[in-house]
Amino acid sequence: MNHRTLIAATSLAVMAAAAQAREPWSDDVASRTQALALLQTLNADLLSHPSATLTLERWCGGHGLAPEAKILARRVKGQDKPLPDAERATLGIGADEPVRYRRVQLACGEHVLSEADNWYVPSRLTPEMNRILDTTDQPFGKVVQALHFRRQTLSADLLWSPLPAGWEMDAPLPPPHKGPLAIPHEVLRHRAVLYTEANQPFSLVVETYTSEVLAFGRR
Repeated sequence: MNHRTLIAATSLAVMAAAAQAREPWSDDVASRTQALALLQTLNADLLSHPSATLTLERWCGGHGLAPEAKILARRVKGQDKPLPDAERATLGIGADEPVRYRRVQLACGEHVLSEADNWYVPSRLTPEMNRILDTTDQPFGKVVQALHFRRQTLSADLLWSPLPAGWEMDAPLPPPHKGPLAIPHEVLRHRAVLYTEANQPFSLVVETYTSEVLAFGRR
């Protein structure tokens, strides 16, 4: 079986694979193909659902990353990033409209799956939502769920590709190496706006997904 036939067969198999005993990611074509298929699957799942929190919760449960598939938001305090002036138009607000900033790590068990920057307009949330966001570490998506919000993705970038562009055609495939596959900390980034049911923008999020989304290893 040649490399490209192996890639095609592995891609189909990995989509249907249930969580089971895994091995560490090795630096070979089979591992790289599985990793790429999984990143593309996660990316598609995130793009097709409004809440990244709930999507990560399903991902965690489906891949056995923790005894309990529950996402916890760990707030990173002591940091503040002002909303860039150009993004005020994105949120449909003027120069004087108050905006709050929240940075969180979304973790399932011991695995930090995502690091998110979130700018939101408090006047477009309920007082109770603002209270919870100010005083707890609850995930933003769960707190504002009652808004029946929708998500508009502005960009979705794969920050790391295990295989080179054009691998399915004639691009050279990476030669195997002994030892584990080197996976960078940041693998995927989404930039999105959240809209209320009345189609009013209320939040800009930049979500960076980490190598921990692959922490369950290869088949």
